[in-house]
Amino acid sequence: MSVVEARAATLRFGDRTLWSDLDLVVPAGEFLAVLGPNGAGKTSLLQVLLGLEPLTSGTVSVCGRPPRTGDPSIGYVPQQKAFDRDMPIRGRDFVALGVDGHRFGWHRRGEAREDRIRRAIDAVGASAFLDAPLGQLSGGEQQRLRIAQALVGDPQLLLCDEPLLSLDLQHQRAVSGLIDLRRQRSGTAVIFVTHEVNPILDVVDRVLYFVHGRWAIGTPDEVITSERLSDLYETDVEVIRSRGRLIIVGVPDTPEGAHH
Repeated sequence: MSVVEARAATLRFGDRTLWSDLDLVVPAGEFLAVLGPNGAGKTSLLQVLLGLEPLTSGTVSVCGRPPRTGDPSIGYVPQQKAFDRDMPIRGRDFVALGVDGHRFGWHRRGEAREDRIRRAIDAVGASAFLDAPLGQLSGGEQQRLRIAQALVGDPQLLLCDEPLLSLDLQHQRAVSGLIDLRRQRSGTAVIFVTHEVNPILDVVDRVLYFVHGRWAIGTPDEVITSERLSDLYETDVEVIRSRGRLIIVGVPDTPEGAHH
């Protein structure tokens, strides 16, 4: 089953083309990394799939339907922003927003609802701080709860927007491991926007690389090569492989040039 399908998809803002004629099919259980420099359209792709941004031309579907806001088949992990330390909301209540955050008013605390929340928190190893104030948790702990919130609705598609930002290497590995475990156990398709491919190199199936209106898709070995990236950037780019890591040298005018 194709969870995401895009045909000749083009997205423009005014005279600027983020990407054009994108053909993309993401099956259930695939882990797709979306890479590229700042402003290349990585987050915009997620906004299209979330129903927040219409295509300029072409078609796209999510689980066989046009994208729509509030789609329960999609789980979303947004870019990490630190919560105010005085925020009183508990971990369990934050995760509960993934169940009924789109509804207004009083919510019935049924046993099935509470069980879903507990299972989502347990699945990301966050049970030790489910009653702790959100603002007093570390960045890694907060990110676990963001993932639990995205998964509590049992989505078929998980969209992750730079979920490893501001995390140390240990927490990067933990977060990417949690997401990979979910897709292996449940067949959830994952689209993972990142500027740093090395922490997920062992789990990613394919890479979608955007550069200045152009794109390439394939396995990491097919796309993250000196020849392919030099073609995308239209300048000499060198990819160095060292101890299972990729270092990209020569990418112009972007802080994302080196994938450490």
